[in-house]
Amino acid sequence: GGRRYLALGILVKQKRLAKDESIPCIVNRSGATSAQEDSLAENVHRENLHPLDQFRAFKALIDQGLDVEEIAARFFVSAATVKQRLRLATVSPKLLELYEKDEIGLEQIMAFSISDDHTRQEQVWERISSNQHMQEPYYIRRLLTETTVRADDRRAVYVGAEAYEAAGGVILRDLFEQDSGGWFQDAALLEQLVFDRLKTDAETIRADGWKWVEAAISFPYGHTSGMRRVYAEPAEMSTEEISRYDTAKAEYDALDAKYAEMEDDQEIEDKLDQLGAELDGFGDRPQVYDTAQKAIAGVFVTLGANGQLQVEAGFVRPEDEPRAEANEDDDEADGGDGDPQQSEDGADRLVVNGRPVNGASVGAEEVEDEGIKPLPERLVFDLTAQKTLALRNALASDADIAFV
Repeated sequence: GGRRYLALGILVKQKRLAKDESIPCIVNRSGATSAQEDSLAENVHRENLHPLDQFRAFKALIDQGLDVEEIAARFFVSAATVKQRLRLATVSPKLLELYEKDEIGLEQIMAFSISDDHTRQEQVWERISSNQHMQEPYYIRRLLTETTVRADDRRAVYVGAEAYEAAGGVILRDLFEQDSGGWFQDAALLEQLVFDRLKTDAETIRADGWKWVEAAISFPYGHTSGMRRVYAEPAEMSTEEISRYDTAKAEYDALDAKYAEMEDDQEIEDKLDQLGAELDGFGDRPQVYDTAQKAIAGVFVTLGANGQLQVEAGFVRPEDEPRAEANEDDDEADGGDGDPQQSEDGADRLVVNGRPVNGASVGAEEVEDEGIKPLPERLVFDLTAQKTLALRNALASDADIAFV
């Protein structure tokens, strides 16, 4: 009866109803319907509580010490509904005021709740408020997350949400839409975590005996140009493995001959399958590189599209190629040591995202030989973000071009 009571109050203020006016009240004494049915009909056909009023009520209960599950149980709603309403607390009060006046829709408010930065929310609304076509929820979410990194980005997958949050990072989540894990808010922190983990993984690979290791999120096209590649060979079987192979092969041949002379025998057939699988396992040998190959070759480490580490090994740079025997005498005459495993800069290198991390420096001659180097990954990321923002601002200021 709350709405009816308020309506009567409005009529009194408008002087359309006297303060002492009698209000008719119908009491149903019929046995055709019960009191429970009347109560149900009254509640089913009444207007639902405004989501903002729900938020305020739930927020007051939270302040009183109740948790989400208790509130959900008391009001017969799901815990997700309570969390969604409480999420409105992240929206700017100015936007909530507009929502209460029906100047912003619920879907737009839910989109704004993805971020708790009130200043940024108000900036986005000011930018799109004059153009109704730009007020779509998906576009609001895009504007609020344009400087973040999606959780399904390969960098985020590689680092992991737990490591990112443990380092102090914040993940934006959308309680109203499927967000595929959310958005990593601090892109700079994520880049640093990627660098640190790439460095650790590269050092582990370098410890296996490779001359050099370069790690990066991605390498430019043609980064292996001019390099020779050496390939791993199947590992040789040990004496014990050879003995086991001969035994299994002899047993397999004997059973196979016996099986051919008799009717189907399931036990022998199963044994043959077992021995066959064991023999196939001997053929699937692990691939290993020779120590001499590792001494002159290096490895490129990068991230795949799925966020997993990709290792490309066995690349030999021209300066690391073994010197021809014909030039050995010339090398000795020139005072050289003839060491085929020493690069021009005099040090084995570990490079992550273009930065040496083992104390070695890239010599001036090497820089001169390589010519123009690709820009660092972090710089490319920042420049791309700035370019994207500039294009979006330009399109947003001219709606005619944006929707051509």
